[in-house]
Amino acid sequence: MNIRRNSQFFLIGLVCSLIVAVFLSPFASPDPDGLDRVAEDLQFSQKEDPNALGNQLPFARIFDGYALKGVPEGVATPLAGFLGTLATFGIAWGIGKLVIPKSQNQE
Repeated sequence: MNIRRNSQFFLIGLVCSLIVAVFLSPFASPDPDGLDRVAEDLQFSQKEDPNALGNQLPFARIFDGYALKGVPEGVATPLAGFLGTLATFGIAWGIGKLVIPKSQNQE
């Protein structure tokens, strides 16, 4: 019973997170976020290394800022939010499965 209640709790949390990511992300401010704003204010944003490790990852070319490349503008941000939320949940769930001993997973 406890596992079922935990599963429902996580599923409800995931659905709520996906709703926020998809339906509220289009209303996000177009202004630069904190780090980008500081980089602009201190005039070092143009010194970004184009060969940085993050830019070399296989999926780095798919995302442009907070939107998905190659997708119509109206759905690019919500789709990126949806995929990012699923990826974050999947990674957290996977780490949880690795960290929690097997005996606790099956109770």
